[in-house]
Parts: sequence; structure tokens; C-alpha cells
Amino acid sequence: MDSVDRLEALIEEGAADAAEQARALLKDVKGASRLGFEAVEEFLIELMTLAFAVEAGLEGFQESARRQARMRLYRLRLLLA
Repeated sequence: MDSVDRLEALIEEGAADAAEQARALLKDVKGASRLGFEAVEEFLIELMTLAFAVEAGLEGFQESARRQARMRLYRLRLLLA
């Protein structure tokens, strides 16, 4: 399973430690460029938002948070290609 697949799985899980796991997977991307750094940071924020929504039981926000995280991951994927 490559990094992008694992990040997609983290979005689906929405676990509390998802952001830490994602940060570990993306540690090499952050240093690549300013755009890469910003894309990683934005993705991590969306993932933390999702984890919060899941843990707080905010079911009405979870799908929106997942969609937003997927959009940020798509941007990352384009930058990594």
C-alpha cells in the first residue's frame, strides 16, 4: 500500500491519531517545496478537523470533513506526481 492509499484509508477511519500517522507519511514532502509544505499543512488541518468531528460525534459534519480532506489529498497527489 503506497502513501496515498494509506492517507485515503486514514480519511475513511477518521481516527484520533490520523493526523500523526499522516504527518509521519508526509514528512519528506514538506521539505520539497513551499507548495508542498502548504499542501501538507492544509491536508493535516482537514484531517484534524475530521478527527474532531468523529470524536465529538458530529455526524452531520463528518461527510463534509471527509470530502474536504479528500480534496486536499487530491491536491497533494497532483503535487507528488
